[in-house]
Amino acid sequence: MTDQGPKDDLLRYLRAGRDALLWKLEGLGEYDIRRPLTPTGTNLLGLVKHCAGVEAGYFGHVFGRPFPEPLPWMEDGADDNADMWAAPEETRADITALYGRVAAHADATVVALPLDAEGEVPWWRPESRRVTLHRILVHVTAETHRHAGHADIVRELVDGAAGMTKGNDNLPSGGEDWWHGYRDRVEDAARRAAGS
Repeated sequence: MTDQGPKDDLLRYLRAGRDALLWKLEGLGEYDIRRPLTPTGTNLLGLVKHCAGVEAGYFGHVFGRPFPEPLPWMEDGADDNADMWAAPEETRADITALYGRVAAHADATVVALPLDAEGEVPWWRPESRRVTLHRILVHVTAETHRHAGHADIVRELVDGAAGMTKGNDNLPSGGEDWWHGYRDRVEDAARRAAGS
């Protein structure tokens, strides 16, 4: 895609969020990509599955360009949060490949339509349902990066790996001792501020 100004910028940021989310799966076994690490069950593969469903809906149905594959976990009557975890028979390869196909479908919608193209989000409140492609690009990009941030924290809980992107972690270059000292300073500041 050639530089098209704002649309190209938005799509580049969406793609960066997708890449960050998928990168968090690298090097981990099946259990670690699936295990819930928060009280609400947040897990790495579930975040990818969720984002695939989000993009399929927002860049498909909303603009009259439905994603051609069924996503049972996104259908009416699906169990609550069925999109936020992977069943044993749903493989990493299946979910990441699905995310790739959804991303290609979403990108095709973005390329085909102008930023002021109108759509309708039936699951939003009636007064908010009419949207533009620009608004949906911003909305989905923000949601993808929010979930990439969740994945960053979950991955750090799994094995200590942290960072923004492959090849650019965007973190200070201190070693393990430096990080322990830093964490201790943050803990001390929190205790002192709380009067402990």
